[in-house]
Amino acid sequence: MQTDYPYLYYINSFTGGVCVKECPDLTNVTADSLTDIRTLITYGGIWQPTTGGSELDPAFVQVADYTNSSDAIFCSDASCFPNDSPSESWTSDGIKRGLGYAYYVGDTYELLWRCYLTTNAADRIDELVGSTGDGGLKFVDDAYDFWNKFYADIYAARKYILGVGFGVSLILSFIYIFLMRLPLILGALIWSSILATIVVFFIAGFYTYKLASDWRDEEPQIQDDQTINLTTGASVVLWVIGALLILLTVCLRKQIQLAIGSVKEAGRAVNSMPLILMVPVLQACGLVLFLAVFIYYAVHLASMGEITTKEIPLDFEGEKEISYRVFEFDSFVQNCAWFLLFCLFWTCNFIVALGDMTIALAISKWYFSREKKYVGSGTVIRSIVATVWYHAGTAAYGSLILAVIQLIRAIIAKAQKTAKRANSKIAGCVLCCCQCCFCCLECCMKFLSKNAYIQTAIFGYPFCRGCRAAFFLILRNAARIAAISYVSAAVLIIGKLFISSVTTVIGYYLITEDIEDELNSVGGPVVLIFLISYWMRYAFGVARVCCAIIIADLSSYPVHRLPI
Repeated sequence: MQTDYPYLYYINSFTGGVCVKECPDLTNVTADSLTDIRTLITYGGIWQPTTGGSELDPAFVQVADYTNSSDAIFCSDASCFPNDSPSESWTSDGIKRGLGYAYYVGDTYELLWRCYLTTNAADRIDELVGSTGDGGLKFVDDAYDFWNKFYADIYAARKYILGVGFGVSLILSFIYIFLMRLPLILGALIWSSILATIVVFFIAGFYTYKLASDWRDEEPQIQDDQTINLTTGASVVLWVIGALLILLTVCLRKQIQLAIGSVKEAGRAVNSMPLILMVPVLQACGLVLFLAVFIYYAVHLASMGEITTKEIPLDFEGEKEISYRVFEFDSFVQNCAWFLLFCLFWTCNFIVALGDMTIALAISKWYFSREKKYVGSGTVIRSIVATVWYHAGTAAYGSLILAVIQLIRAIIAKAQKTAKRANSKIAGCVLCCCQCCFCCLECCMKFLSKNAYIQTAIFGYPFCRGCRAAFFLILRNAARIAAISYVSAAVLIIGKLFISSVTTVIGYYLITEDIEDELNSVGGPVVLIFLISYWMRYAFGVARVCCAIIIADLSSYPVHRLPI
């Protein structure tokens, strides 16, 4: 119906607007080339006060015909421009500081078939009507202005972002992996992180105890006795945790050494098969491709809703209301949305499972190879083919179980919102407990399924049998798995922070030296470089941690039981 009027001109901050043929361009049209506050765009079309003074011709902005709409509200001198005063017009029922059913015509630009006021036009309107920044539509322009500058900076620094973010972080990641193979560096890193963790607890305990003592000695005493006693108790708890960490470190020293050895072997495996680091990248590409399809269907599904109108009163008496439209969905569309969400959970988990099993298969082949010098990136390619050809069903079954749990959590989350709107405290408490239980179940299932995939990669077990074997393996080697989890997490966190920080500093130096004058701000490109390098290191870290866990699991098996 409105194909001849393809652009939307906003007239209030509820993103309500009218369809126009073209976005208004007031350059050399009005005296200031920015706005004409005596010409308003409303749901009834162009309106000008009877007192005159308008600069624009009423036909300058061509607005779609809304006269047959029952929701259209029309301006009058009393409702939109009382007493021929721009300041009173700003607070009138029609304008209402950008919350009404009309707005001034200003210079605009077009973006995604929307007409946005330019920053200068919005500022000029504020100046003419005496606004103090307490309303208007400038928030739309400010948001666009920020993103416009951000995109411009990204485009100007694109070579540095891609070159430093991907290239430098890739080189630093390989160097970091190589250094982690050296006994002194890795051992010093792990043991120093353990020592630092213990020291932090004791220092925090000392600080809280001293703080409580200072509060107790104050004259007059400012803090109440209950706060002082709680602070003292907190210091004792911190000391006890520090003492327990010392005992655990002493008791698990052999397991920690074994974990360090597993991480070293993981470094050797990664250096032998560098293509294994691309498995998380392939997973990310698969997720992006699926999300593109998912978003396409989600948008089409969202468009199947029925448009209904809601009203918001403009005055306390409720005599005048502004209407805006929302989508209402019937039960069929809602059920389709739940099915689409389930597809999202299942497919994402399936892609992750294929990656985990590929890494497990490649590492197991490397671990049991007598001549490791002949094992290379070709092993990774063969592992990808074997995983897709032989073990895709196992990955699909394991990801299905996770998807069911996640769907149940989503249903509970929706029920929680319903209970909150109904102000039902008991239902909210019960649902919160259910959400917590299923969250724990999901975490346990993710951990168990990852180890089940390792069993499948080694022995060719189906998923359920692999879960059973993995559960008892974890039960027999709880201390070892706890140690490897701590050591791997420490290496991953330190590596991510180190490589991301160094890459960001290099990117900042190059950008400020070469193109700082071409940018609005170096903040956007530098932040993007940090995020890219952090993601790159995360992908490397995931592969390395998976390798370390797999090697730790493999070392638990008697050699004669393994299919070499």
